[in-house]
Amino acid sequence: MLPLPAEDIVLSFHDSCLRQSDVRLLQPPNWLNDKILGFAFEYYERVQFQDFSSDVTFISPDVTQFIKYSQGDDLAPFLEPLDLSSKKLVFLAVNDNTNLESTGGSHWSLLLYRRDVAEFQHYDSSQGSGNSAPAKLLVKRVQPFLGQSSKITFREMDAPHQQNGYDCGVYVICNTEHLCRNLLQGDTCQIKETVTSASVKQKRTQLLELISSLGR
Repeated sequence: MLPLPAEDIVLSFHDSCLRQSDVRLLQPPNWLNDKILGFAFEYYERVQFQDFSSDVTFISPDVTQFIKYSQGDDLAPFLEPLDLSSKKLVFLAVNDNTNLESTGGSHWSLLLYRRDVAEFQHYDSSQGSGNSAPAKLLVKRVQPFLGQSSKITFREMDAPHQQNGYDCGVYVICNTEHLCRNLLQGDTCQIKETVTSASVKQKRTQLLELISSLGR
């Protein structure tokens, strides 16, 4: 397969490469792909929350997809370098895609591991979406690499709800940002006060502006 022409590339940011077709998805009513979520996670890790890099890790959607359908020795080369046993928080973007060869699916949700309460917390903006099953599968795969001897529980959280069929990925990005501010920076606002339909709409614009500024 021939590489796409260089002029199609809008932004190269560390391990993220965004093309025009990816960035256009930030215009509603489009569903965000793994490239946009991966970029947001990488920006959080390398810029916005870089001061907390020893405490938190953001696992990109493409790696999460591999983790979900791999086992044992196949996982170690991907997870051991992340040093998850030293992290207080681990964020993973969950999708319902059952194809190991690609990311995608029809719905995104957020899975957060919190060492302080020994919990995997699942934030799903669409109740009954079916993402609990892939989230629990991720828990099963990741748990052996956390270095936590006590029992780790799985909990469905009372997350902000999307009002349409295409904003799930933006909710993952907004929920992740809120939780980082809350758990790392001491912000006391409640998630449903911060993550609203209006803030989710605004986040699309903010991401477009951020990508434009970084690409200059």
